[in-house]
Amino acid sequence: MSPLPSGGDRTSRIRQLNDMLRGLPIPPFGQLVITRSVNELPEDERVAVLDKVCWFDAFTPDNDPHGEHDFGAFEHNGTRYFWKIDYYDLAMEMLSPDPADPTVTSRVLTVMRADEY
Repeated sequence: MSPLPSGGDRTSRIRQLNDMLRGLPIPPFGQLVITRSVNELPEDERVAVLDKVCWFDAFTPDNDPHGEHDFGAFEHNGTRYFWKIDYYDLAMEMLSPDPADPTVTSRVLTVMRADEY
């Protein structure tokens, strides 16, 4: 196994893995979880919300202080939505020992209405 990146390289790797998950939220990149309110949207609205998650790029120092692209917020049809990425170990029992290493990390992307947070 090659050594893991450190410092800025480590953050860049986490950001890259998170962006990959948002762009294609399926294994092997991770899992997608949507809350009940998102699931109950009409299909075209649900697709539009998920599309906004995939293409989200409004990262700022305020909403992305660590540069990992692990959280976002946006409006859709007058409703505010959040998405967030959490890092678990491969058994999904504890936090990941190293989110920069996909061989020990299961990523979970959760999409929800802001009032569900």
